[in-house]
Amino acid sequence: MSFSLELTEEHRELRDWLHGFAEREIRPAAAEWDEREETPWPVISEAAKVGLYGFETLATFWADETGLSLPIANEELFWGDGGIGMAIFGTTLAVAGIFSAGTPDQLAEWVPQCYGDADDPRVAAFCSSEPDAGSDVAAMRTRAVYDEATDEWVLNGHKAWATNGGIANVHVVQAVVDPELGSRGQAAFVVPPGTPGLSSPSKIRKHGLRASHTADVFLDDVRVPGRCLLGGKEKLDERLARAREGGKSSSQAMRTFELSRPTVGAQAIGIARAAYEQALEYAGQRETFGRPIVDNQGIAFTLADMRTEIDAARLLVWRAAWMGRNEVPFTSGEGSMSKLKAGRVATWATERAIQVLGGSGYTREYPVERMHRDAKIYDIFEGTEQIQQLVVARAISGRHIP
Repeated sequence: MSFSLELTEEHRELRDWLHGFAEREIRPAAAEWDEREETPWPVISEAAKVGLYGFETLATFWADETGLSLPIANEELFWGDGGIGMAIFGTTLAVAGIFSAGTPDQLAEWVPQCYGDADDPRVAAFCSSEPDAGSDVAAMRTRAVYDEATDEWVLNGHKAWATNGGIANVHVVQAVVDPELGSRGQAAFVVPPGTPGLSSPSKIRKHGLRASHTADVFLDDVRVPGRCLLGGKEKLDERLARAREGGKSSSQAMRTFELSRPTVGAQAIGIARAAYEQALEYAGQRETFGRPIVDNQGIAFTLADMRTEIDAARLLVWRAAWMGRNEVPFTSGEGSMSKLKAGRVATWATERAIQVLGGSGYTREYPVERMHRDAKIYDIFEGTEQIQQLVVARAISGRHIP
C-alpha cells in the first residue's frame, strides 16, 4: 500500500479556489468590518453567490473520505481574515449540532433554513455555553420540560457567547431534560425562526473576531414543537434509560465539539500562517544597517520556528480530521491535541509577527495586530487550552484526572 502526504488534485483546486476568494473578497474588507464590529453581510452574500456559503458545499466537504476538505477550506478563509471567516463559517457549528443528533428528516428540514439561499443568506447559532457552564458542560442550567398535552417542549435559560446569537434564523439550543443525570441528561433542540420568548438584547463587544456577531441568548418559556427535539423523543427516552441504569451515554454537546475541534484548529492555523507570511515579507523588505532584517539570525530563526510550528500543527489537524471522518477512535485525545497545538501556535506566531514588525506591528497600519487579537480566542473557545490538556491527559493515562 502506497503512502503519500501529497494533496489530491481536487484538494489543490479547492484550496486555490478558496484562497482566491479570500484574497479578492475577504482581505480587502477585513479592516473595515473589524472596525465596524458588524456582521459582513455583503461578503457572506458574495460567498453564497459563488456557492461557498450553503449546505451543498458543506456536504461536499463532509463527503470527502480523507476528511481534509473542511480543514483546508477553513485554513484558507481564515488566512483571509479571522472575523470574516467566522462570520461565514459560524453557522457550521449549528449545522454540526443538527448533523450529530438529528434524524434525516430533521436535517432536510432545518439545515437549509440555517443558510437561506443566494438571494437571501441567513445564519444559524449553536447555543451551549452559559455564564456558569462553559467548559463545565455538566453545570448547564437551561431546562427543557416536555408538555405532553401539547406535544411541546418548554425551554427556559440563559445562553452565553453564542456566535450569531439573536441574529440567527435557526438557533440550536442545548438544554437539560433530566438534572439528575448531569451532562448525560441533556438534549438539543431547534428553535425555529420567529419563536416567541427567545431574545438577545445586545451583542458582546470582543477583543478579536469583531466581524463575527456574538451575543447572549435568553429563553423565556420558549415553546417548540416535539419535532424540534433533535433525534426524537423515543431515542431520547432510550438514551436516558441507559444512563439511569449506569450505561455509557455521552453528551450531545461534547459530540458536537469533538466533530468541530480539528476544523477550529484549522482556523487558528490560517490566522497563524497569514501572520507568518506578513512577517516574512516585511523582514525581506525592511532594512537596518544597510541590509534586510531577515539577514539577522534573530529574525531568521524566529521565522524558521514559526513555519515549523505551523506545519506541525497542520499535520495534527489533518490527522484528527482524517480519524474523525473515518470513525477511528481518538484513543489519545487526538482531536483535542490538534486544537490545543493549533491554538497555542496561533497566539504565539501572531505575537512573534508583531515582534518582527516592531513598532509597525503594533499599529493598525499592518494587519498582524488584528491577527493577534483574533488568534487569542483559540486558546479559549471550543474548550480552553486547559480542557484540551485534561482530555489528552485522561486519554493517555486511562485515569479520571479531576
